[in-house]
Amino acid sequence: MIIHHVFFWLKEPDNVAHAAQLRQGLHTLAAIPQVKQLLVGGPASTEKRPVVDSSYQVSELMYFNSLEDQAVYQEHPIHQAFVQQCSHLWSKVLVYDMAVNQ
Repeated sequence: MIIHHVFFWLKEPDNVAHAAQLRQGLHTLAAIPQVKQLLVGGPASTEKRPVVDSSYQVSELMYFNSLEDQAVYQEHPIHQAFVQQCSHLWSKVLVYDMAVNQ
């Protein structure tokens, strides 16, 4: 299993409409068959600690069955459309991909 976690920093961090537009775009990615689960959210109001980075505005977490499925997702037309339609909203993106060992 592959877990794909992406963090987005908006060009306008306080723009609620832009955050909503990005979240809406992210939800379209659930229609890609290789995406087994999709979660979309933002920073939690947890205790402030030096190891916690809550500077991002929007995040998505996806689960894939395999590296191959994640590769298909990257090239899928829905994903490509999302990038084309929403990339103007963010100034930075950071991705963490994790292989789940069983």
